[in-house]
Amino acid sequence: MSTPEMTHLKQGPVIFSVILSICYLFVLLVSAVVLDEYAKTEGAWILSLVKREYSVGTVLECAVKCNIETAFTCRSFMYIEKDQECLTIPANGKIESVLRRTSTSLYEKKEYLMECVNGIGMDYRGTTSKTNSGKTCQRWASTYPQRPKYALMTPSTHPKADLESNFCRNPDGDSKGPWCYTTDPGTRWETCNIQNCSEECMHCSGKNYRGKISTTENGYTCQHWNAQKPHNHGYIPSALLEKYLEENYCRNPDGDPRPWCFTTSPSKRWDFCSIPRCTSEPPRVVEELTCATGDGSAYRGTIGVTASGKACQVWATQTPQQHNRTPDNYPCKGLELNYCRNPDHEKMPWCFTTDPETRWEYCKVPSCGDVPGPDYAAPPPAEEDCYVDDGTDYRGMVTETISGKRCQSWSSMTPHSHNKTPQVFPKADLRRNLCRNPDGDRAPWCYTTDPSVRWEFCSVNRCPTAPKPTPKPDKHDQPKPKPSQTPSDDSRDCKVGNGGTYRGPTSMTVLGVTCQSWSAQSPHQHTSFTPESHPDKGMESNNCRNPDNDANGPWCYTTDRNQKWDYCQIPDCAGLKCGQPVSKPRRCFGRIVGGCVSKPHSWPWQISLRTNTGIHFCGGTLIAPQWSSPHQPSAYMVVLGTHKEGGNEPSKQERNLVKLILGPGETDIALLKLESPAIINDKVLPACLPEKDYVVPPGTECYVTGWGETQGTGGEGLLKETGFPVIENKVCNRPAYLDNRVKEHEMCAGNIEGGADSCQGDSGGPLVCHAQNTFVLQGVTSWGLGCANAMKPGVYVRVSKFTDWINSQIKMNS
Repeated sequence: MSTPEMTHLKQGPVIFSVILSICYLFVLLVSAVVLDEYAKTEGAWILSLVKREYSVGTVLECAVKCNIETAFTCRSFMYIEKDQECLTIPANGKIESVLRRTSTSLYEKKEYLMECVNGIGMDYRGTTSKTNSGKTCQRWASTYPQRPKYALMTPSTHPKADLESNFCRNPDGDSKGPWCYTTDPGTRWETCNIQNCSEECMHCSGKNYRGKISTTENGYTCQHWNAQKPHNHGYIPSALLEKYLEENYCRNPDGDPRPWCFTTSPSKRWDFCSIPRCTSEPPRVVEELTCATGDGSAYRGTIGVTASGKACQVWATQTPQQHNRTPDNYPCKGLELNYCRNPDHEKMPWCFTTDPETRWEYCKVPSCGDVPGPDYAAPPPAEEDCYVDDGTDYRGMVTETISGKRCQSWSSMTPHSHNKTPQVFPKADLRRNLCRNPDGDRAPWCYTTDPSVRWEFCSVNRCPTAPKPTPKPDKHDQPKPKPSQTPSDDSRDCKVGNGGTYRGPTSMTVLGVTCQSWSAQSPHQHTSFTPESHPDKGMESNNCRNPDNDANGPWCYTTDRNQKWDYCQIPDCAGLKCGQPVSKPRRCFGRIVGGCVSKPHSWPWQISLRTNTGIHFCGGTLIAPQWSSPHQPSAYMVVLGTHKEGGNEPSKQERNLVKLILGPGETDIALLKLESPAIINDKVLPACLPEKDYVVPPGTECYVTGWGETQGTGGEGLLKETGFPVIENKVCNRPAYLDNRVKEHEMCAGNIEGGADSCQGDSGGPLVCHAQNTFVLQGVTSWGLGCANAMKPGVYVRVSKFTDWINSQIKMNS
C-alpha cells in the first residue's frame, strides 16, 4: 500500500501530462481554425512583383503573417517547408496566373475565391467585373469615363472595401448588392449579377450545384456519398474530387438532367432531387461555331450529320429515337434543331440519328487548331514505360501522379483551367490524361483531378542507365556477410515503405545530379535538415535520406545551383509484388476485339484453361501461387507463363487441377486449386485482390486480356489486350444501355461507342485496373450483349464482392 506522499507523487505527473495535452489540443484547434480560412494547392506558385518574405518554422506562422500583413491586402501566401520560407502576396489564382513549382504549397484565402454573395455582399471579394446588362466595370482608381463625385468611392477613401482593379464591390452597403461604375459613358453605375451564396437553386442541369438539399423529390433521405450502405456505388468522393460529392447533398456527377442522390431506403437505389432553377443568368459559354475544342461541349455550329453520314434527329423530337436529351432537360447545351452537340460529357459532339437501326453516333466536327480531334490515331507507346532526360519525348501510358492522384485530361478545363492543350502543343502528344512534359519541365507531369492540387509530377520512373562493368571477385575473397540491420538502420540499397529507415549508399538524384553533403551550406544554404537537427537520420555524408518522412521517398539537396533539392531513385526492397509485372504492359486503351497484341509476359497473371487435349477453353487469373480465379470452367489443366495460345515456350508452366470451387449462389465465379504451386518469376506473377466491397469509380482505366475471338481484327493466337473506362452501374442500367440487367455483384466497363471489348474465349479472364503503380483484379470476364457493340459494354463479376469468400476458401482448402 502506498503512503499519501507516494500517491501525491504519482498523481502529479499525470495532472501535468493532462495540462500539456490540453495545451497541445488547443494549439491544434487554433491551427485548424486559422488554416481552414485558406484553400491549399500543392505544387503551385504565383509570380507576384509585390510580396513580403519571412523565415518561419511552420505553415501556421506563415498564415498568421498573412492575416496581419499591413503592406497590402494579403490574399494568399506560399510556404516552402524544406526551406521554411514564407511569402505573402496580394494576388491569388483569380488575379494572377498560377504556375507549377515543386515543393511549394499555395494557400489562398477562401473569402477572395468565393463567387457568390452573403446578404448584400459587403464582404464580396470575387472577380465579377460585368454588370447586370453586361457592361464592363470601370477600375475603381480611374476617373474616366465616370468621375466619382467628391472621390467618394475610391481605394483611398475606402481602404477596407478592397476597391482594387474593376471588380464588383459594395463599399456603401447598397441594398441591391455589389455594383460598379461602368465604362459606358451613358451609364454611370449599375448593379452586378452575382448569385447569392445561400440561394438553393441550379443553373442548367445542376452540374455545378453546390447547395445543401439532401432530400429527393419523392421524400427520400439521401445516402452519404462516402457511405456504401444501403447502396454500393462507385461515386467515391476521394476518387472524384472534381465532382464535389460532399456529405449527402444532391449532386449531378454523371450528366443526368438534374441533381440526384442515392437514398437511405434499401428499396430505392437513387432518386432525382427537386431543386429550383436560378433566376440569375447562367454562366456564359464562349461559343465555337466552326470547330470544337476539347470535348466539344462549347460547339454551337450547324453540322447535322454523323461521321458515317447519317442525318441527325431533331433534339426536341422523340422519333425514331426516344430519349431525355431534350432542350427542356438540358437548357444550356444549345440543343437547337438537329445540330451535333455534347450535352452529357461524351468525348466529342454527337447526335441521335434518323436511322431506326442506329440510335446515335459521333459527329465529325473539325478540331480548333492544327491537330486532329480526340479520335486521332495514337502513336505506339514506348517499349518501356520510363522516361529519358527530362521526359519531353515520353509517350508512355501512366495517368497517375506521384502521390496517386488521377490526371486531368489535357483537353479539359475542369477542375483546372490551363493553356497546355493539344492545340497549343501539337507535337507533345497530349492525348487523354496521359502524363507528358509539353513545356520542358524536369520530368513528365499532369494537372490533377483534385481541385485543391493543380498539378504534380507523375508516377513514372526514369529509364535506368547501363551499369559500369565491375570485375568479378575471386570466390576466396568474398566479403564477410554484414550483420542483420535493425529497422532504424537499414543500409541495404533499397527502401522499405517511404524510405524513412534507408541508410544505403546512393548519393545521386533521380536526374543523375550528385547530392550535396547534409552538413554543407554550399551551393545551397539550409537549416531545416542537418546532422545536428536530425542526429538519428543517418545524415553524416551526402547520401540520400528521408529525414522528414516525405511520402515520395528519400531525397537530398543537390550540387546543382539551379535545383535546390530533388528525390532519389531507390528501388523497393520487397522485389516482385502482386500486380507489378517486370515487363510493363503496352496498355493499349480503347481501340481481344479491336485491341492490340500484348508485349510478351506483360500480364503475368493471365492463365489459359485447357482441355486434356491442350485446347484453350477460357481464361483465368493467378491470384496466389496455387490458386486461380476463372468463371465456371470445364477445363482439366492450367497453363501459365505463355504469350502464344499454342503455349510452346520455355517459360510455360503446366499444372493439373485438384479442386474446383464454384462461387456462392449462381454467381459466375469459381476458384481452382492447382496440383502444385506456380513458380513465381518475371513471367508468372499473381494479380492483387481488391479491398472488400470496393467499387471502382467511373472513368477508371481498366484492361482485359485473353486469347478469345478477335472478329477479324488480327493478332489471332497471341495474347491481346484492350483498355476502356469503368461505367457506373447506375449509368450501365439505363434503358438504352443494359436496361437493369446488371446486378450489384457485377460491374460494367467499355467504350459507349463500341469498338473494343472482351469476347468468346476470354470468359473467366481478368479485368485489372491500375492504381498506385499496381494492377488490381477488379473483375472477371462474364457476359455481354454481343461483342464490342455500341451502348452494350461488357459485364464482369465484381471481385471485391467475393474477397472474403476467396480468402476463406483458400484458407479452408490449403
